[in-house]
Amino acid sequence: MAEKQNKTNEKAAKPEKKEIKNKSAELEQQIAQLGDKLSKEHDDYLRLMAEFETFRRRSAEERLALVSSASAETIKGLLPVLDDCERAMELLSKSSDEAAKEGTALIYNKLMDYLKTKGLEVIEAKGAKFDVDFHEAVTQFPAPTPEQKGMVIDVVQTGYTLGGKVIRYAKVVVGA
Repeated sequence: MAEKQNKTNEKAAKPEKKEIKNKSAELEQQIAQLGDKLSKEHDDYLRLMAEFETFRRRSAEERLALVSSASAETIKGLLPVLDDCERAMELLSKSSDEAAKEGTALIYNKLMDYLKTKGLEVIEAKGAKFDVDFHEAVTQFPAPTPEQKGMVIDVVQTGYTLGGKVIRYAKVVVGA
């Protein structure tokens, strides 16, 4: 009788081993699928974070560009006032009215000092070599000396840069 029970136990153990192997294979397959799914989700997460970081950086750059362009437009609007002050100081230099000279010079200097703090710089042109990156030739004039050929002889309108970018080219007379 013990022999019969051993044979019955062996027969029952064989199907259990097959079931265990099948379950094990299924579980390994599920683990592999979950691993793949986790890897894909992780990759999607990293891409999303990279896209968000790019968006955040681009938005910050656009805000800075908007502020600086608004600043540049405001300063461009003040350039005719500077031109008028320069012309007034030039006309008053021939006058004997010292109070008018000092008052105009004071206004011009205050305005110019403020604009310089905002990054405005005058393009020094008179006596410099003509450069199309900073100068706009209004006319050519015969050079009094051979050394002045290709040089700026006179400045018709002052040019300015703001933060290293030209906001108005200097209008000049070039020696030919």
